[in-house]
Amino acid sequence: MSECPESLKYAASHEWVKLEEDNIISIGITDYAQSELGDLVYLDLPEVGRKLAAKEQCAVIESVKTASDLFSPVSGEVLEVNEALADEPEQVNEEPYTTWLFRLKMNNPAELDVLFAATDYEALLD
Repeated sequence: MSECPESLKYAASHEWVKLEEDNIISIGITDYAQSELGDLVYLDLPEVGRKLAAKEQCAVIESVKTASDLFSPVSGEVLEVNEALADEPEQVNEEPYTTWLFRLKMNNPAELDVLFAATDYEALLD
């Protein structure tokens, strides 16, 4: 398993968050999550404009092994989804920390403070 990038924040439910600009974040799943799921075959991502609460179930990821719910790490409004993943969900398996699933405009940036730093997330996995 690859090491978790220090520049990201992590949720216990195995999503990562990258702070972009103007309270916009990119959200993806961790290397641990994609390795546990196996080869991804389909992603049902949230609709643009949808308002999400922190820890709300917002998407489904299907793999050859199982289907798994994805949760929003923080509250906000979905600004964009990664359309390329509709045809190439395997990008998440190949590059989990650079392949974002959707982008969110945060309601409250302080919610990032409850997420894990890379070393704390790695300790959670041990």
